[in-house]
Amino acid sequence: MAGHHGSEHHMVLDLPTSMSIIMKNANAIGRSDSPSEKTARSSFSSVRENDDGLAQTFTRSKVSSYLPDQVFDESPTEELPQPTYGFRPPLTQPHSRLHGFIVPADSFKGWRSIPIKGKQASRSCEDLHKLHMTWSPPPEFSKAIAEEEPKAVSSPAPGQARLENLPSEVLGQIIDLLEVELPPNGLSTRNTDLMSLLLTSRSIHAATLNTLYRHITIPHSRIFRKFLATIIEYPALASIVRRLDFSHFNPSTIFSTASERAQTRNLTTETLSQCLDLTPFLQEFLVQEYIDDDINADILRKLFLGMPRIQALDFCGCSSARFRNGFREILDDPWPETLNITRLSFHKCISLSPAVFETILPRLHKLTHLDVAGTRITDQALASIPTTARITHLNLAKCRDLSSEATVKFLTTHPAVNQSLVYLSVSTDATGHLLLGKDDVDQLLPVLPTTLRSLSLKGSRMDSSHVPLLAKLSQTLEELAIGRGLSQTDIHQIFTQQGQWHPHNLRYLDISDMETVIGSASSLLAPATSPLHVIELEERTYERAAKNKKSLERVGWTAKEFGSRYWLVRLDADSDTGARWWKMGAESWGMRKVPVAVAEVGGMYGSFMFGRR
Repeated sequence: MAGHHGSEHHMVLDLPTSMSIIMKNANAIGRSDSPSEKTARSSFSSVRENDDGLAQTFTRSKVSSYLPDQVFDESPTEELPQPTYGFRPPLTQPHSRLHGFIVPADSFKGWRSIPIKGKQASRSCEDLHKLHMTWSPPPEFSKAIAEEEPKAVSSPAPGQARLENLPSEVLGQIIDLLEVELPPNGLSTRNTDLMSLLLTSRSIHAATLNTLYRHITIPHSRIFRKFLATIIEYPALASIVRRLDFSHFNPSTIFSTASERAQTRNLTTETLSQCLDLTPFLQEFLVQEYIDDDINADILRKLFLGMPRIQALDFCGCSSARFRNGFREILDDPWPETLNITRLSFHKCISLSPAVFETILPRLHKLTHLDVAGTRITDQALASIPTTARITHLNLAKCRDLSSEATVKFLTTHPAVNQSLVYLSVSTDATGHLLLGKDDVDQLLPVLPTTLRSLSLKGSRMDSSHVPLLAKLSQTLEELAIGRGLSQTDIHQIFTQQGQWHPHNLRYLDISDMETVIGSASSLLAPATSPLHVIELEERTYERAAKNKKSLERVGWTAKEFGSRYWLVRLDADSDTGARWWKMGAESWGMRKVPVAVAEVGGMYGSFMFGRR
């Protein structure tokens, strides 16, 4: 989990209220060392993509177990030994006399010995000293430099610097680059660069506040309580908020039991309702299964019927009795003909009745993203989606109440999807449910739009007659998950024609429905299959392949696993980071959950998206 026991100190830094508070806390930041791994504990909410450049790499960061008074240590540091003096060669080329630097002369006694108005040198000087990179050039160097220095340019008047005069849209985009979306690991502070910007000038202060408050991530209930207290005291800050993100929320971070959490009353239905009242410009609301007990009819009524600016809602994994009963209650309310929601996720909301989908979906005239995986959506609800919708992302995985006839008819004829789909999943668990048989796949494959980039037919019934159609789709698809019934020879023919390799666009291939043997000599691992660089395997197939990891690495591949999923990953992927506009911030391949907001992958959503079958 990115939060920690000492996060009370960090919250003021994350959510500034006034310049005086910022100044007060800026001086309180200490230099404590990071806690060791032995004192930390793992958490589900720490799931995030790793940025080491290799696909399908995920990390689980640690939660600090340090006490709050250990976070900021302002005690004097021990005196370090003085560095040696003279010429210091560069570390990378120790034998070079070029690009070195001169350290202080013999008469120099160290930064701490320099009197400054009767006081010792500042700690910033000590920091330079610790880096062993402080120097005083010889007098002849100083004289030469002084002669070459141009005349000083007059400083701009206050508030007239070039950066401050940029258009607010441009300045905002520059400042956005400094934002840290995900909660920090261990004791590392979040958005310290943005906090520094708040102290520069009025114009930059205003633009930075917009970056800090536009997207609010809540890792645990104390942070929520502090955020709520801040916007109650400063309502103007609440008007900036566009996203409330609880995908990283972990109740066990600071409370070991649900009763302890309930007693604090930091996050309750009442406080959450109050928060929604204070943020009328909210556009995205993201929650998950550890929040569902705090979502009742009043919260749902606000989100669907009382906040017309809401565009994205995500209830991933929510299935509690209170959540279910809340929807049952609001279905009797008068609903408008049209809802402004464009992106909606009920991913794995298994407790909702079909009436919920039959009530909401006909009103989504501007729908672009829909994730109803694992729900009880019906044929009637699916067909009721307005023809004015233009769905780019559709997840119908493991929807047992859908019939194959209605699904195929919708996908092949409905105006909302037949020309706009980019991501489509109709995957099922073939051991317990069959959605698409061979005839259904026959009808679907020829009419899929060329806009499609990700297609999952996992669990469907396929045979060799589908291979030419899959080969054609591989010219535009980047992700493909195939069903049951194909052999390894069939898979090989997707990449070859008459024994010759042919170009394709696939980066990711899911063959986890096949029980086969993949070794270092497999044709799928040949250089000719590039740009393919991720192959998802069934568990036993993966275990056999991973035993010969050195052999895999010799042919340019490695084994990766996360949660209940297993991959072979090409080591040299032509510097392709995996980022695509249609992934909305994700970089790994084969996401199981449709994102409804452009954001980095992490927290519980990272688990649902990449850690589960």
